Amino acid sequence: MSILSIISFLLITGLIALISGIKTRTKKVQTTKGLFFADHNNNFLIVGGALLLSNISANQFIGENESIYTNNMSVIAWGVSSVLAMLLVAEFFLPIYFRTGAMTIPDYLGKRYDDSTKKLVSIVFLCSYIVNLLPAVLYGGAVALTGMFNFLQPLQLTYWQNIWIMVWLIGLTGCAYSVLGGLRAISISDTILSIGFLTIGIAFPYFGFKFLGNGDWSKGLHVLLSQHTEHLNSIGTQSDEIPFSTIFTGMFIMNLYYWGMEQFIVQQALSAKSLSHSQKGMGLACLGKLLCPFIINIPGLLGVHLYKNLENTAEVFPLVVKDTLPSIMIGLTAAVVLGAAISTFNAGLNSSSTLFVLNLYKPWLEKRNKEVTEKHLVYTGRKFEIIVSGLAMFSAPFILFSKAGFYTYLQQLAGMFCLPIFTIILIGFISKKVPPQAAKIGMIFFILSYVIFNYILDIQLHYLHMLAILFLFTVGCMLFVSKFYPNYHYTEIKLESVELSPWKNRYWYFTALLIGMVGIFVLFSKWGIA
Repeated sequence: MSILSIISFLLITGLIALISGIKTRTKKVQTTKGLFFADHNNNFLIVGGALLLSNISANQFIGENESIYTNNMSVIAWGVSSVLAMLLVAEFFLPIYFRTGAMTIPDYLGKRYDDSTKKLVSIVFLCSYIVNLLPAVLYGGAVALTGMFNFLQPLQLTYWQNIWIMVWLIGLTGCAYSVLGGLRAISISDTILSIGFLTIGIAFPYFGFKFLGNGDWSKGLHVLLSQHTEHLNSIGTQSDEIPFSTIFTGMFIMNLYYWGMEQFIVQQALSAKSLSHSQKGMGLACLGKLLCPFIINIPGLLGVHLYKNLENTAEVFPLVVKDTLPSIMIGLTAAVVLGAAISTFNAGLNSSSTLFVLNLYKPWLEKRNKEVTEKHLVYTGRKFEIIVSGLAMFSAPFILFSKAGFYTYLQQLAGMFCLPIFTIILIGFISKKVPPQAAKIGMIFFILSYVIFNYILDIQLHYLHMLAILFLFTVGCMLFVSKFYPNYHYTEIKLESVELSPWKNRYWYFTALLIGMVGIFVLFSKWGIA
């Protein structure tokens, strides 16, 4: 740990906070629209940067590199194959959300089904964020920063104690950021962090390969491409952590859910000033996802050559950063990792508050004929964010004891919450004859089935394939229940709150992105460099 690393880290982190503060100080957050949706005033650059950085947290830096170190590049399938899902969301999902004036995903479900479905889905979302998303983001950030800096080494604390302190440092900083600045501040900091993210992507291969080649960049690249090439393969077999076949089953479903129905992601897309800007922002985020294997995953590949038999494989990313980068770049990397952790934490925190205030608390007040003011709702939203932050900070360190790999742990737990919501939304899009009763029964059926098949019964089937099978069973369950309500028919109510003209040239850009997606899989395969 060098003084220059710490100074550059503090300067860059302070600069990001300063710019965000300057950009938001003239717009004091006084309404729920401002706190949760940046007044629907973000352009496509802000939307694209926010979507990418809300997605890329320290979890990717830690979890994906750990998976590459222990297995191979098959883990990049999550990010690279998501491009197809993101383009489908831009083309089909976003127009529906903007056309119906939906403020949240449960808000749309309230319009499509009924208020009780809206409340049930809001509760499932909140459980997902409090149990899975927010603690995992804090833990991933804590692991990364502890490994890179270990600020607390002079105090002779244990690794467990270091994680606790780092979790609370990130959590308190993120909570203050979200409570004081709202979504606007989060979006601006994400855009600035995108620049740092791309800088690391350009610099890391150079310094990493140079270190691996003992000062010779080209020699280091040759070593990476000629030794342990099995780790370069992104086409996973059935014995790998991510079999390639799962791209076409559960992974596709989860990616489609994440980019088109995950509240904290959709909320970024809905903050755009128009449908066109939202679609362009999603397209820009797609380009970022295609660059991720070259930005995020190089450390995992370097770790294969630098370290033998790491005891804690989750430390491979911070170890590579600390050993290969110059001091000033370590500071920049730490600032980006911290910013990414805070960004995703803030986005989840802001969305949790949105769900609670708009879908649960406000209707509860209205039902009791109590006065509902914007000032009171904003105050309640901020107070709720503080409570949720505390719960996440208390639970995050215990992820250390997870038996599965960190990234696999996240995806398995996420599946229990994601797929039932995905199913009822998708069926709601496709069919106008599925009633609210079918949606609620379908959600309960899926969650119970998932727990039984994944945590109680010992079934030798990859969990992503299991997700796809349960999805089909849940669809069948919903359609069966619908037979008992033959007279139900949903009529869409259009509330055009923003400009709904789509992006005119999107198909050319979308085609280029799909070609790039296929090209990356070919590159990291036996037909390419593996």
